[in-house]
This record gives sequence, structure tokens and C-alpha cells, in this order.
Amino acid sequence: MPDFADLFPGYKSEWINTSAGRIFARVGGGGPPLLLLHGFSETHVMWHRVAPQLAERFTVIVADLPGYGWSDMPESDDAYTPYTKRAMAKTLVEAMEQLGHVHFALAGHDRGGRVSYRLALDHPGRLSKLAVLDILPTYEYWARMDRAYALKIYHWAFLAQPNPLPETLILGNPDFFLKHKLASWTKSKSLDAFDRRALEHYLAPFRDPSRVHAMCEDYRAGAYADFEQDKADRDAGNKITIPMLALWGSAGIAAAAATPLDTWKTWATSVSGSPIDSGHFLTEENPDATAKALLEFFTAGSSS
Repeated sequence: MPDFADLFPGYKSEWINTSAGRIFARVGGGGPPLLLLHGFSETHVMWHRVAPQLAERFTVIVADLPGYGWSDMPESDDAYTPYTKRAMAKTLVEAMEQLGHVHFALAGHDRGGRVSYRLALDHPGRLSKLAVLDILPTYEYWARMDRAYALKIYHWAFLAQPNPLPETLILGNPDFFLKHKLASWTKSKSLDAFDRRALEHYLAPFRDPSRVHAMCEDYRAGAYADFEQDKADRDAGNKITIPMLALWGSAGIAAAAATPLDTWKTWATSVSGSPIDSGHFLTEENPDATAKALLEFFTAGSSS
């Protein structure tokens, strides 16, 4: 990728080796480890307005998911295995181990939120606390896909279509696709909430055919393996047992499908939550309120 503005001044840049390739992360602050994961159409940069506040109390690790940003793109297979949230969660556990963190707190937005709750289900002993931003479980999205919701999250079905259909259409005008999608998910229906320097970080992967393919593989995994793995946990009665926080945009995506907190209470034994005055992109549309909610949750019960 070309050079971009550094929106995490003073943070270290880490290339972390895992069995699925390298994970790129920015690391800063001091205190207990807190891993921050981004969502679709963005990169680790989406945390740039919130991370400084969290870094006052935590060692913040702001990572790119496999296939996204500057992290490596695992070679896929017919079952999209490397892009399942189970595989991504395992990769992030390995990355945190490489940094010396076997037990940590975790917050994830959008696709990163899906990796986060999957990590909590598959590796509960690794996490102290979990926060998810503007999502419901993957199973719930597909199960609740009525006419209105299908129109709102049409990209779930579009990006999951077989290669090369979505890849070809996106690459025909990648800047239009990304800018339209970002704006359409904000409360203001505009790009006003996004720092123009951050937007350049987000545009670059959409101009790269390999990155676009990786993102589509993520959604193909979401339509098949991720759904089935969620369903298996739901049918077995498996629940997230660590303290959990659910935040959602008052004009976001999760609240359009269901009441988020009520839904998460069926998946977790100890969950609290509230809306943030924003659309889907809480950390950029309303960073101060998002940071305040995260800090209150992650520092609750702390002796420091």
C-alpha cells in the first residue's frame, strides 16, 4: 500500500507472525491489554478517535483482521475456512500470544465484533471482558432477514455471491461503492463523520483486487460456515460467560433488526448495553460517547 497519514502517532507498528500469516497492528498506551478489532469497509484506522482515550488506561492493540488493511490475506478454500470467524479468532489469539498476552479484554465493531464474540465462545479463558459494537450474532441476522432488513443489509447476500460476480462489480468503480456504503450507514447519510485521511486508508483496499476478493470471502464464510457454527452453539445452549457490553447506533444496523440488548441476553449470561447517538460507525460518528461507555465498562471493578 502507498504511504498514508499516521493517525496513531507514538504507537508502535507490529507485524505479528501467525499460522495464517502476518497480522498488522498498532500498539500504544499502558496497562492491561485491550484488543480492538474493526469491521467491513474499514481497517484498524477506524479506532483512531477512540484509541487515545482507551490508551490512558490500557495497552491498546489495534489490529487489522486477516485479509484486511495491512494484514496478510490467507489463501482460501472451497469452504472459505480461513475467513470464518472461528479461524480469524484463532489467528488473533495467536497474534496476542506473540505479543505476550494470553489473557486480554476485547472490543470489536461489525466484522470485528463477529470475530470477537466467536473468540469468546471458542476461547472463553482468553478474555476478561468483551464489547461488541453495532452487531447481532450472524445467526440472528440471517434468521431475521425479512424484506425490510434484506434491503438494509443487501451487501450480506451480494458479497456472498460466487466469485467473480461481486468482485468484478465492485472493482468497476471501487471508490463509488465504498463511499456510497459508508455514507448510507451513517446517521447523517453523508461522509461528514470520516476524517479524510482515514478515508484514504479505507479506499486503498477497495482498489486492490486481492483485497476485494478477501473481503468477499469473509462474507461467503458468513453465509455458510459462520451461520452453521452460530446455530450449533445456539442449539447446544452455549453462551458467552464473561462480562459483555453491547453498544449500538441509535440509527445503526443492529437496532433495525431487533432490540440488541434483548437479543444478546439470549447469547450471553452477563451482558449490559445501550445505544449511542450515531449510525453504524460509533467510533467515528460519536467517539467521545463511545469511548466513555467502553472505558466505564472495561475499568469497572479495576483496582487502578
